[in-house]
Amino acid sequence: MINKKVVSEAYVDRDLSWMYFNHRILQEATKTHVPLLERLSFLGIYSNNLDEFFRVRMATLNRIAECEDRSLRMERERAKHLIKQINKLNNKYSKEYEHAIHETNRQLREENIHLLKEDELDEEQQSFICEFYRQKLSGFVSPVWLSAVKQLTDETDENIYLGIKMQALGRKSFDYALIALPVAECGRFVRLPDKEGKSFLMYLDDVIRYCLPMIFSGLNYLSYEAHAFKFTKDAEMEIDNDLRNGTLQKISKGVKSRKKGDALRVIYDDKMPKDLLRRVMAKLSLDKLDTVLGGGRYHNHKDLMSFPDCGRKDLKYPVWEPVIKPELNDSESLLKLIQKGDRFIHVPYHSFDYYIRVLQEAAVSKEVKAIKTTLYRLAKDSKVVKALICAARNGKKVTVVIELLARFDEASNIGWSKKMQDAGIQVIFGVEGLKVHSKITHISMKTGNDIACISTGNFHEGNARMYTDYMLMTAARNVVSDVNLVFTFIEKPYSPVRFKELLVSPNEMKQKFIKLINDEIKNKQMGKVAYIRIKINHITDATMVKKLYEASANGVPIDLLVRGNCSLMTGIPGLSDTIRINGLIDRYLEHSRIFIFAAGGEDKTFIGSADWMPRNLDNRVEVITPVYDPEIKADLRKVVDFGLRDNCQGSIVDGSGENLPWTTDSEIPFRSQEELYKSYKL
Repeated sequence: MINKKVVSEAYVDRDLSWMYFNHRILQEATKTHVPLLERLSFLGIYSNNLDEFFRVRMATLNRIAECEDRSLRMERERAKHLIKQINKLNNKYSKEYEHAIHETNRQLREENIHLLKEDELDEEQQSFICEFYRQKLSGFVSPVWLSAVKQLTDETDENIYLGIKMQALGRKSFDYALIALPVAECGRFVRLPDKEGKSFLMYLDDVIRYCLPMIFSGLNYLSYEAHAFKFTKDAEMEIDNDLRNGTLQKISKGVKSRKKGDALRVIYDDKMPKDLLRRVMAKLSLDKLDTVLGGGRYHNHKDLMSFPDCGRKDLKYPVWEPVIKPELNDSESLLKLIQKGDRFIHVPYHSFDYYIRVLQEAAVSKEVKAIKTTLYRLAKDSKVVKALICAARNGKKVTVVIELLARFDEASNIGWSKKMQDAGIQVIFGVEGLKVHSKITHISMKTGNDIACISTGNFHEGNARMYTDYMLMTAARNVVSDVNLVFTFIEKPYSPVRFKELLVSPNEMKQKFIKLINDEIKNKQMGKVAYIRIKINHITDATMVKKLYEASANGVPIDLLVRGNCSLMTGIPGLSDTIRINGLIDRYLEHSRIFIFAAGGEDKTFIGSADWMPRNLDNRVEVITPVYDPEIKADLRKVVDFGLRDNCQGSIVDGSGENLPWTTDSEIPFRSQEELYKSYKL
């Protein structure tokens, strides 16, 4: 019998585990074998992730900590404790981050890529910047006197701001102003003319610093100081529950309300004069639980994700062109190929265009009568939507379930919804109280030989170039029939639906996963083959954590690839001795969810959209499908096995947050993404 107290203590809070995960991204930016410009990109990803974390998760913790309901005293104290732990980690990691920025800048100079400050320009470069200001920057820079600003939180937190301190001729007092950097219009980095084999760049921050005399021309200022800061606002939307508003109107209103969120994190240049800092902070209305952190000269490093390469392709990963699948060549009907046997694509190793081709063929095929699909996130110029609109115009009945609550994509999804409705597509805005996160498509044929596509990731061309995701394309009747039933459930969520093949949440997915783990425990006790191998983004659901501990306590070998949040602690005697977890960070974001159970030698394999978090298992419509085709099952085993072997890009995930590497001097280096790409090219 497992000690309940030990189990309850052997649980890492999801937000702490997220900090550990984001730290792994920061560590990637310090690895010398990672190309220099890719390291800059990882620094940008780390910064962007942290912004979103504070806008959402820390916002939630702050709300709980500030709640005055006496019945929530324990939750309030827990939230306060977590906020302190997170801020402690954030302070620690911020020092590592500043050091990483310093090191990458130093190495850029060694590669003859120079980031210049405003006081490092020669005469020719000064003339270039003056002309740049006159031709491109002037008109986009709008200074505001700080004394005229009522609340800075009325401004967007997407911007970086410069606080300006100025002194005029013959005056002892100072004036203070605020400038929002026009990054959206002018970019964050300004490239100056190359010279003598060297490339020169400036942060837009420094360009504006240099141009301050022109910006404030005619006002007789003799001295200027400009220091950057940025703030992060609460992004948890207050959705109006007024029943007179439809779902579309509620989300639209919620997106607008986000601009009014309270500030809960401020980062500022630690060299900012105290009088200027005091005036800036007075406009932010912070409280004692908010994060205030002195940092370096530049902020909002998410812009490093789009740092100019200056023509130096040698400082980036080599391009891996998507591998062509011979069996899915252009001359044959993909719909007929899928009807003959199950097919798969594994993006970005394979091209997402194969799925686009399926939709395009379905849009014009006289044998297709209807298409149903779920959409969670969409590319800016979505080929998926264009194919669906084409199908609708060709007389097909097209139904799209679009998730309006896809965080930070709400406005985009609303826009696409209106375009699809205008084209005659039936658009369903999900299920009240449940996010539709499943990635499924159903194509109905006049012959009855229908087709389904079930994916681990979004039907999004952009994501498919950066995320590893797996898609099953099948005509297996029981699976396809279940996929169609999912749409029935979404349209009529209160009607009784029983799925024969699929694991669907919030219905029975958790219970079916528990049964699969219980079967492994029984098989181990009976001396049969038993193991669990899972590739997943997040594991935080307390029930699933406890069940994995139970399996480990009974000797079941458990090998996990967990990219993000992980609440498990490994290596605890009698509890988690047999659990091994590898956290993989590489050029592609690991996103596919793959579940393999030994099943006494039968090897049951599943893929789908769900992580093991309460939100996925209890509060979302998610779909996991079994995979039966022997070749596809073998490929999925290879994906998981390669990931578990990765000692170059993997880190030990054990609950400590240390993120130690696997590599030892005696091991042969193995990088799973590279080896997978090679294997697909054979």
